[in-house]
Amino acid sequence: MAISEFEIKRCERELEKFLEKNRPPAHVRAQVDLGYRITGQSVEIFEVRPGFRDPSKKTEISIAKTTYVKSKKVWKVYWMRQDLKWHSYPPVPQVRHLEEFLALVKEDENACFFG
Repeated sequence: MAISEFEIKRCERELEKFLEKNRPPAHVRAQVDLGYRITGQSVEIFEVRPGFRDPSKKTEISIAKTTYVKSKKVWKVYWMRQDLKWHSYPPVPQVRHLEEFLALVKEDENACFFG
């Protein structure tokens, strides 16, 4: 079951704050930028870059993902490994609030999200 419309709006507000603080400067955004997507119970943060072979097409590179588990009231945290599959984030596999997830991504202590 997807998260409620109210929760989606709250997530969007928090994600917009995160992007406002962490996006590259405006003059660089044509080359690299950040974006997010909310699908069902999941929130994904990704990098947007021009395509390698065709710079007119944009490429999305996944950075971090969190999925809300309503029965446990937690957000599970994932990171994209080299095999291009989502893996649980070992230092902190789950958090109680979306804001905690965004703080983990920003800190990136183990260089899992931004490398």
